[in-house]
Amino acid sequence: MVEVTDKAISPETVIAKVKNDGTGCVVSYIGLIRNRSHGKPVLSVQYQDSKGKAETTLREIVGEANHKWHVENIAVSHRTGTLTVGEISLVIAIASAHRREGFAACRYIINQFKQRLPTRKAETYHDGSIDVEEAAQQRRNQHGAVRI
Repeated sequence: MVEVTDKAISPETVIAKVKNDGTGCVVSYIGLIRNRSHGKPVLSVQYQDSKGKAETTLREIVGEANHKWHVENIAVSHRTGTLTVGEISLVIAIASAHRREGFAACRYIINQFKQRLPTRKAETYHDGSIDVEEAAQQRRNQHGAVRI
């Protein structure tokens, strides 16, 4: 299950989508909006998927993880819109028979999400300044290589 939503994400709901009676573990990651970034206090973070490519990119990443590790199920939910400090921006849940594969697949998905950020990310700080990180595809088009 992969979803990009503008609604609040329930980690329990995402986890419930992957677990079953044959699952030995569920490894999860919950990404939150933190109160400081680049040494400045954060007011909000806005994620935009104006080109509608985020879900496709996340599906590719999940497919790669499924190919690399033997896991039962993977669910990823990424929130778009304006989020404030403490809100959930990303939930990853991976059901597997053994924790080693689950943790490895989860780490891979997180790292690929960061490298191939499927959405435009704009951090707004308390001082009024804004730091924008374009989606990976747009960065490739503008600069020839992904900025990491």
